[in-house]
Amino acid sequence: MSVVDYQPMYDGAHYDPERAGGQVTSLVLYDGPERTTEVAAAGTGTRLRAGAYRFALPDVPPGRYWGTVTFIPSNGAQPVKDRSVRLDLPLGLGLVTSPEAVADDLGVPLPLTPAQRDPLMTAIRKAQSDVEGYLGRSLVPRVVTRAAVTPYWRPSEDLTDPEAWPFETDDVWRVSAYRDRGDGTYDVDFLVGLDGAAEDPVVRYVTAHAAESERNRPGGVGAQGRRVSSVSAEGQSISYESAPTAGQAGALPTIDTLSRLKRRLWQPLNIPPRPPWPYSSTRYRSGR
Repeated sequence: MSVVDYQPMYDGAHYDPERAGGQVTSLVLYDGPERTTEVAAAGTGTRLRAGAYRFALPDVPPGRYWGTVTFIPSNGAQPVKDRSVRLDLPLGLGLVTSPEAVADDLGVPLPLTPAQRDPLMTAIRKAQSDVEGYLGRSLVPRVVTRAAVTPYWRPSEDLTDPEAWPFETDDVWRVSAYRDRGDGTYDVDFLVGLDGAAEDPVVRYVTAHAAESERNRPGGVGAQGRRVSSVSAEGQSISYESAPTAGQAGALPTIDTLSRLKRRLWQPLNIPPRPPWPYSSTRYRSGR
């Protein structure tokens, strides 16, 4: 069993059907972009927070799948089918990208064999290690659960905002999910730390460098050695393509493009403690 998180898109924007009386009803996976052969299906998605839903899928073989999500935008509206879903499974391996994404950069056709998948995963982990060494932090967040927490704000307001909860840490965090205990308190799951898989520059860097390292590894998946641009008629001379320099189109991204994600120093301000709702009626921003 694996879980897949989904954010509905409606009229070109992220959308939360449940707030309008709608529902995310199903997810169907197919083995190709034509979406003709069904591989697996999941029923109604569970709402994690505003605009985020989770499906529980049966186990399927590792690989790339194309999906269709059906949801009802609002009460009484006709169902909408989102055919933009594409998944590289399995998830939850602590990788910010997938072997299939690296294979795309290498020009290796899918599906991958186990003998291809394993070295590509190793290349991804090596590239992630380089990024983590540069940033001084992990690319995989950790889940921290707080039980019986009383929010600062009214339950009718947006409880997905981290500022709604009495929680402090020396790193970035966001609310993953919350569950009402029925007595005015909640069990809250916080994701603490950098979520590399949600940062496009990190995904781009790791994918590109994993592909390049595998391309240049002797015997690597998709290995081609140096790129030949021309050979003389008698084979007496060979010209090689030069790689684009940094900043040119097609060049590998440089690691300093990730500098904004370095961990910053954090120090709490001396602010008087704030009582939870309903004893405090106005919002305030904590010092972080």
